Amino acid sequence: MLLTELERFIEEDIGYNDVSCSIIPDCKVQAEVVVKEKGIIAGLSEATQVFEYFDILAATDFTDGSIVKPGDVIFTLDGGARSILRAERLALNFLGRMSGIATLTSKYKDKAGGVRVACTRKTTPGFRKFEKKAVIAGGGDPHRFNLSDAVMIKDNHIAAAGLEKTIKAAKNAASFTQKIEVEVEDRDSALRAAELGVDIIMFDNMEADDIRESIRTLIEKGLRDRVILEASGGITFENLGDYAGCGIDIISVGALTHSSNWLDFSLRIKAMVEK
Repeated sequence: MLLTELERFIEEDIGYNDVSCSIIPDCKVQAEVVVKEKGIIAGLSEATQVFEYFDILAATDFTDGSIVKPGDVIFTLDGGARSILRAERLALNFLGRMSGIATLTSKYKDKAGGVRVACTRKTTPGFRKFEKKAVIAGGGDPHRFNLSDAVMIKDNHIAAAGLEKTIKAAKNAASFTQKIEVEVEDRDSALRAAELGVDIIMFDNMEADDIRESIRTLIEKGLRDRVILEASGGITFENLGDYAGCGIDIISVGALTHSSNWLDFSLRIKAMVEK
C-alpha cells in the first residue's frame, strides 16, 4: 500500500494520546501472531508493511492463499514492546478481514466446480483494493475494479435510454480495450444483447432454470460462443450448485466481500530479549 494510506490507517488507530502503550518500558521483546481457526490466509504483505513501519522484524513461512489451521504461527516478531503493541491491532485487522474474504471465496470456488466465482463492487469504501486482493488469494476473480475497467450497462441505464440505444452508444464510446457487459432479466433481452455484439451478458436476479432456457436459445441461434455468460443476484452458498450447473461461465457474488466473517488471529508477547 502507499505510505500515505498506511499512515492514515495508523493515525486512525493510534490517535493523539496513546497512554496505554506509553506506560510500559520500550524494551526489546519477541512475539508471535497465531491463527485460531482454519482458513485461507491473506493480507500478509499488508501486515508486514505495518510491522516494518514500526521497525519490527517480521518473519513468516506463509504466502497469501495458504491454508492455515488453529495454532499455526503466522508471524514471528522482534522489536520494541511499545512498537509491537501499536502495530498489533492494525496488522491483525488486515489479516482478519482479508483472510475472512479469502476463506469464504475459497468455499464458493470449491462448490462452484469449474465455474469462475467473482466478487462485485460491493466493497468497503477506501478498502476495495485490499478486499479484491483477498478474493484473488481465495481463488476468485476480482471482476472490474471501478467503472473505467469495463462498460457495464445496468437496468437503470436501460430504463433511461433503452437496450439497443445504450448498447450502440457504448460500442461507439468504449475503447477497444474495454469489454461491454449488459445486465438482462429475461431471455429476449439476452438474445437481443447477443445479437448486438456485446462481450458479456449478465443474467441478473434470474432463476437458474430461466438462465438455462436462455442459454439454450442462444445455442439454437448460434450465439452462445460469442459471449461470456455471467449470473448474479440472489445467489447464495445454498443455491450455488444450481447456478453452477446451468451452463454459465461466471458467478458473481457480493457476499464474498460484504458478508464474510473475519478469521481470528491473536498476537502474544513471548519473551523479553536480553541485552
